[in-house]
Amino acid sequence: MSETKAAGSGPARLDAALLTLVGVMVLGGMMSYLDATIVNVGISTLGGEFHATLATIEWVTTGYLLAVALAIPLAGWAVVRFGAKRMWLLGLSVFLIGSTLCAFAWNAESLIAFRIVQGFGGGMVDPIMMTVVAGAAGPARIGRVMGLVSVPITLGPVLGPIIGGLLLDNFSWEWMFLVNIPFALAAIVLAIRVLPADPPPSGDPVPLDALGVALLSPGFAALVYALSQAGGDGFGSTKVIVGLAVGVALFVAYAVHALRTTVTPLLDLRLFSNKGFSASVTTMFLLGGGLFSLLFLLPLYYQQVHSHSVLESGLLLAPLGLGTLIGMPIAGNLADKVGARRLVPTGALLIGLGALVFTGSDSGTSQIALTAAQFAAGFGMGLVGAPTMGSVYKTVPGEAVAGATGAVFILNQIGASLGIAVVALILQGGGSHAAPTADSFGNAFWWPVAAAVVVFAAGLLLPGKPKPEPAADETPAETPAESEPVTDHA
Repeated sequence: MSETKAAGSGPARLDAALLTLVGVMVLGGMMSYLDATIVNVGISTLGGEFHATLATIEWVTTGYLLAVALAIPLAGWAVVRFGAKRMWLLGLSVFLIGSTLCAFAWNAESLIAFRIVQGFGGGMVDPIMMTVVAGAAGPARIGRVMGLVSVPITLGPVLGPIIGGLLLDNFSWEWMFLVNIPFALAAIVLAIRVLPADPPPSGDPVPLDALGVALLSPGFAALVYALSQAGGDGFGSTKVIVGLAVGVALFVAYAVHALRTTVTPLLDLRLFSNKGFSASVTTMFLLGGGLFSLLFLLPLYYQQVHSHSVLESGLLLAPLGLGTLIGMPIAGNLADKVGARRLVPTGALLIGLGALVFTGSDSGTSQIALTAAQFAAGFGMGLVGAPTMGSVYKTVPGEAVAGATGAVFILNQIGASLGIAVVALILQGGGSHAAPTADSFGNAFWWPVAAAVVVFAAGLLLPGKPKPEPAADETPAETPAESEPVTDHA
């Protein structure tokens, strides 16, 4: 394989072919994650444009994320069935169509529907990107490559509100979606040229876990719907109680089905028997919930508590993006040397401390303090994302990589959906008031603080410092037969 190196010669090189592949796939993945939050800074604008309440307009973001979560496991099955290149191009094309339709939405309901189309496209793109790049990198280079691929996962959502603010300040709201068109077209053209052709199908077609789709996806949707409605109606509302009950019942039914089915389950619960994998998934779930809730809260906070314009609110998120941009390559370089067990708790601590500053802030709080808090939180996110994703591929066997990728991505997106629903609920005082207040913003910022605390604990269960490889003249006594492949490579 291309990552093979002589023993003791240092880390395997990231060659030009691998870097080109990563760059092309990051372009497509960046669009998906960018668009997940590009509308956050325009939530107030869209609510006014379509005369919609916060409980309704938040579904412009939540609906997108739920569609992503639905598409992710289906994409994992489709890649095996139809090939990575075909499904990558299909995902980009669906995303392009959804972006175009969003620009022509005539009310909140149509915009939400078209955002769901976008989400299906984005959900197909994300897991394919990780599966293809992980396979091309191999275990020797996975930490450094995850540092590169984590750019769209961590930085894309942070840049979204900034770009959204610039667009809304200079153009109409439609341009938040029209901006995707040239980049989607470029990603499609480059993918056609760079991605290797799909191999011809072999063996029997892989069956789809149709019952899993019918149980798991509606369960997530029911739960998030219930939480979003509780923001306006309170937890005593009949539709909230019914939504929560339906969601829990569907989850339980899926768990029973997944442990008994003879086909490959949509989300393989047996993977969670691995302590390291469970910690990785928990971390990505809460990172999604903490990151996206922060990106939902901060633009509204700056607009409504500090009376900043849409553009100013977007630009004020720049320290969060800068911190992430600096933290990611550092984490990528260190992940293969010191292990995720040191990096992730450190990152979680920084995220928690950064969010904690906002819990006690008000209109008179110094912007210098808020900027420093955002930078710390962003740097912490950079330290968490890449090492955690690298840990996923170190804690499961090779044949389970595709399923593990789907599990991590779907739970990351579900965490994002639930995080937004929870903070929207807190902002509205559990239904006691329709518009957020300064106090409710302070309460809402406790959610990312709590998520960071759990990520800190989960990070301690991730893989530690990798064991050094044996020198060229060292042959492990207990596995003498394994010396032959090394000799051949020499």
